[in-house]
Amino acid sequence: MAPARRYDPERRQRIIDAAIRVVGRSGIAGLSHRTVATEADVPLGSTTYHFKTLDDLLVAALRQANEGFAKVVRRHGGALADPDRDLAAELARLTGEWLDGDRTGVELEYELYLAALRRPALRTVAAEWCEEAAALLAERTDPPTARALLALLDGICLQVLLTGGEYDEEYTRDALSRMIGTEGSVGV
Repeated sequence: MAPARRYDPERRQRIIDAAIRVVGRSGIAGLSHRTVATEADVPLGSTTYHFKTLDDLLVAALRQANEGFAKVVRRHGGALADPDRDLAAELARLTGEWLDGDRTGVELEYELYLAALRRPALRTVAAEWCEEAAALLAERTDPPTARALLALLDGICLQVLLTGGEYDEEYTRDALSRMIGTEGSVGV
């Protein structure tokens, strides 16, 4: 008689969480079904049952990891939507809060985000995040400016992460203000 299957409704989530920990510790190069199964303390077959390919697992991990900045925005999103508040100052403040939080999580978000350069399966998730964030910002400015603001924030965040430097909120606010301009369009 075969042993009864153990019902484990949280297993899929544990596998995603384990994948995020593995990538956070060892990078994407260290990710395999085996390393994730070991980290999640599940049988190897469970990882391939829930995620047929590593790209499927990476997509799930990227969706979850992308929530970091989104959580900060959701907590204080009213400030971004408020037309009486300085959009550049609010974006600079929220970016600082995100970077000052879980730095490992921020690094992981960018590692997964940038993995889309080599893994086409991740591009859709990365693009979805950009579109959602741009739509949020476009409520206060025009769509081209919203996309430019995101590109500027990505660049600033990457520089901080790559150099190990300190985030400069005033510099970020000034750069964002220049981009927004008085008309809400990209300044030259």
